[in-house]
Amino acid sequence: MIEGILIGLQTALSFKNLMMVMIGCFAGTIIGMLPGLGPMTAIALMIPITYGFDPSTGLILMAGVYYGAVFGGSTSSILINAPGVPGTVATSFDGYPMAQQGKAGKALAIAAYSSFAGGTISAIFLLIAAPSLSLISLSFRSPDYFGLMILGLTAVAAFSSKGNFLKAMMMVVLGLMLASVGQDTLSDIPRFTFNNMNLSDGISFVLVVMATFAMTEALTLIFKAKDPTKAAKDISLSQLGSIKLDKTETKKMVTTIPRSSVLGFIVGVLPGAGATIASFLAYGMERNFVNDEEKQKFGKGSVNGIAAPETANNAACSGSFVPLLTLGIPGSGTTAVMLGALLGFGIQPGPRLYQTNPEIFWSVIMSMYIGMVVLLILNLPLIPYIARVLATPRTFLIPLILFFSLTGVYLMSFNNFDIYLMIGIAVVATVLRLYNFPMPPLILAFVLGGLMEENLRRSLLISDGSWSFLWDRPLTVIIMITILAIVSWQIFRSFRRKNSSML
Repeated sequence: MIEGILIGLQTALSFKNLMMVMIGCFAGTIIGMLPGLGPMTAIALMIPITYGFDPSTGLILMAGVYYGAVFGGSTSSILINAPGVPGTVATSFDGYPMAQQGKAGKALAIAAYSSFAGGTISAIFLLIAAPSLSLISLSFRSPDYFGLMILGLTAVAAFSSKGNFLKAMMMVVLGLMLASVGQDTLSDIPRFTFNNMNLSDGISFVLVVMATFAMTEALTLIFKAKDPTKAAKDISLSQLGSIKLDKTETKKMVTTIPRSSVLGFIVGVLPGAGATIASFLAYGMERNFVNDEEKQKFGKGSVNGIAAPETANNAACSGSFVPLLTLGIPGSGTTAVMLGALLGFGIQPGPRLYQTNPEIFWSVIMSMYIGMVVLLILNLPLIPYIARVLATPRTFLIPLILFFSLTGVYLMSFNNFDIYLMIGIAVVATVLRLYNFPMPPLILAFVLGGLMEENLRRSLLISDGSWSFLWDRPLTVIIMITILAIVSWQIFRSFRRKNSSML
């Protein structure tokens, strides 16, 4: 472990990688602030750039963008009540009321300190948990991996927003369908190519991500009548107020941060849960922990109400790297995008990454410590000035997103067909988003589709074509029972909700 930490520090502290951490954190903070553009969009825009670097540098840059976007997303939540990322929705419950009281600077400072603390504490947990889980996961076989991948897909669908379970499952199926396009890996027989040579190698992961997130965000902004950035133009630097905290506020944060960090990290580790679930759970848990007097302040500018979700969402970011690095299973939609990027580098995340590519494994963990310090130094002094980024008009924002999306995909293949295909997928994805179909399950299914099929085939080969592999190993049985429990619970909840609405 000490040797691994030294390898990670040596890699992360190289001049190039330090620059990547800083650039990633800064770019993530800016993109995270802009309402509607989340970490998945930010990372999607970065993927074409990362393919010019070695895998460890590329992943360090994407990790910096990830927690930078979550870190910066709180700014728009607090100042204009328009969450930059879904994980900061709970922050707006108390952040925006505090800003309306003339304490916007204080609210932003609480968010910055909480994010730093949550990210740092969870990075320590990651340091301890990831190597241990890697050693345990070496006992996993193809049937277990097949089960884990189904678990990852059903968990993401299960953690979808209220009433959207069926829609999320439909997007999972659509993602698996897109993943099956191209030549079959074992027989080399073309599937669903419609006799088009451009589809023989399958659909590019970068193309799908750019179409479903970056381009779709731009098209959705065009359809939205309300421009959330207009509210930011009226904010003056004097209205932000002081960023200093008194002893009482600091004491409240000291009690809130440790428990929210633990909760956020645990939720982040669960495949499909992510920062949004972690922030809401932490907000609800904190409200139950505080005394009655503090409970009355929730929703009116509570310090605990800002610190809890901000700590949890950053802790969940680090937690989501545990299943990604140790099992090759994304812990969130954003880490699914990272998984696809790693596969593009020719790196297979999973139990053996700890042994075969220790510099990647440890450098990502070490870069998180550095990134949290960079974010704190970057955000606190620049809070009043970075806040002005929110005033970026849509007329500049939309063309920029479209330009980076189109050029990013074209420079990877120099094929016009990819551009037409991306526009087609983006149009379909935009229509689906307008009808509240979630995109992360589609990306997860697209990334995991090939790996899931490969492990299924291996499992069937081992068991001579029999499906008995699903119950031959105790570990596989446990995973399958968990999957059935998640799906059954969601179906039960749907029926119960339907029956209660009819009464």
